[in-house]
Amino acid sequence: MSINYSGMKVLVMGLGLNGGGLASALYAVKHGADLVVTDLRDERDLAPSLEKLSNALPIETMSRIRFVLGKHEISDFANADMVIKNPGAHADSPFLRFAARIETDISLFLASSPARLTAVTGSKGKSGTASAIHWSLQKARESKSLFGKAFLGGNIAVSPLSFLDELKSYDDVVLELSSWQLGDLKGKTKCGNPCVSLLKPRVAVVTAILPDHQNYYNGMEDYVADKRVICHGQDEDDVIVVENDHWGQSFLAETKARPLVYADAPLPQDVAGGWLEQGRGFVRTRSVGKWEKVEIVPTQTSVPGQRQKKNLLAAGLALLDLGLPASFVSESLGTFPGIEHRLEFFCERNGIRFYNDTAATIPEAAAAAVAAFDVPIVLVAGGADKNLDFAPLVAAAAQAKAVVLLEGTACAKLKALLKSAHISYFGPFDNIGKAASVSEEVAAAGDIVMLSPGCASFGMFQNEFDRGNQWKAAVRGNL
Repeated sequence: MSINYSGMKVLVMGLGLNGGGLASALYAVKHGADLVVTDLRDERDLAPSLEKLSNALPIETMSRIRFVLGKHEISDFANADMVIKNPGAHADSPFLRFAARIETDISLFLASSPARLTAVTGSKGKSGTASAIHWSLQKARESKSLFGKAFLGGNIAVSPLSFLDELKSYDDVVLELSSWQLGDLKGKTKCGNPCVSLLKPRVAVVTAILPDHQNYYNGMEDYVADKRVICHGQDEDDVIVVENDHWGQSFLAETKARPLVYADAPLPQDVAGGWLEQGRGFVRTRSVGKWEKVEIVPTQTSVPGQRQKKNLLAAGLALLDLGLPASFVSESLGTFPGIEHRLEFFCERNGIRFYNDTAATIPEAAAAAVAAFDVPIVLVAGGADKNLDFAPLVAAAAQAKAVVLLEGTACAKLKALLKSAHISYFGPFDNIGKAASVSEEVAAAGDIVMLSPGCASFGMFQNEFDRGNQWKAAVRGNL
């Protein structure tokens, strides 16, 4: 059911820089709301989003927006009919206690979307997996195998409100959902019906669950509890795709959806799902009265590494359940080019290949990136600490040809661990241009220089994407 925004007093809490607040503001004001936009950042920090907002709206519409920047005012929250909260804003914010109604861009989207929904969460791999599913669904439309359009949004920095007005019932939407976005949906129901969950994906996919955001949550169980919201509204008509591990089983215990499992090795015959074997992904299907092993992930893929193959396997299982043939799934996933900021190859100079893996914001992700290659690696790592165990990052550093550190709150802990392991390093540098120069100096033809921080980006950068963009610009000589 669509919301009537005409004359409604709406407050957007957190304009931000990643698109969610901007899309919320645009959607609400274009549909007739009187808008207040408030953010603890000031005009200078928010200049890119403010410029996009101004460019997208006529002057007369901009006049219906009041900006309160560099602070929040309790009276604005108390007077609003609806507060649209940025997922980065803590749910226990004292300002939200004065809100009559709290929504997010995701909750508003789910309340009105008519399209078939695939939702993806996890600690790492969710952006790549969601993008691979979307890629194949688009390819199916191009080949006329499916009708309508395929859309991608959510935590991947595209708010689904930006395409909500275009959607039809025969379209597909793939949403990447973070733990914070899912936590904001906890307990929300559709049209006020307590029996119908607002989030009910036709397919839910859970990628690797690893320690993350432990500076925000009270332990892993608290963190994963938000992730499990992805499957709470599902029933027997839906499917959930999980890894064959402890955390995957915990999701299966909380949903009525049909389970599909993905694994590193062949599964027992009574377990539905897929597995990796000799660099390919397989499923077991029943055909002409007998079981057959069918390939859905080919040997050759654009993005290297075992972890990436696992993500494609999870995507493939989702696509099969959405009705795409196994041969088409294998072919389309084989052409999936990967996405920006995730093991992204972007430059080669003097025989040295440069990669941007800025989205590796936890130690295990950086370790998986190093393991994806069998050539010498100059690893650029470090940044802000999220109260995580850096042992996997140190183990990866031991396999690298050289280690270059970026400055941040994690550095004291990292330097102590590296010294204890007798691993030398360069830096830490508070200038990414200097880090890029040193990395190239110690590399040789045939080597890889890779930014895979294993840490958050707070401090030196606006966010992880800003870090990746600055890294690419520095390598290319633009800084």
